[in-house]
Amino acid sequence: MVEINRGRIFTLEEATKLLPVVAHITCESKRRVQVLMDKLELESVYHNRVSSELEDQINLIVDVWAEKLRKLGVRAQGLWIADFDSGDGYFCWKHPEERLLYWHGYDEGFSGRLPIERWKDRCRHTTVNLMRNKSILFTL
Repeated sequence: MVEINRGRIFTLEEATKLLPVVAHITCESKRRVQVLMDKLELESVYHNRVSSELEDQINLIVDVWAEKLRKLGVRAQGLWIADFDSGDGYFCWKHPEERLLYWHGYDEGFSGRLPIERWKDRCRHTTVNLMRNKSILFTL
């Protein structure tokens, strides 16, 4: 069962477990959009009304996709990009990546994605520094 949760903070393990659900929703939405895009390409410029209707349907599918992710506590950040809030940034996934590979800070965005291994190293370094600072405070 998938929990509906807004404003959720994810551990890497939790985000990894939820990713197949997000990937399925995304894959299905992308497939539906592609069908409509193919129809749109076949339309000539003389069928503006039909083209406009197809564009509206595409926008609706994308909006519904983003809302489904939001209900899972995941942020849709651009087309087919999902961000899982880690408490200090986002685990970032972009369709068709097979697993969570990247993280970025709150201010960096997609272009600032770092491999998750670098995020883990940064977390380890921060934890060690916090532990050192606590021991310094207690020895004073």
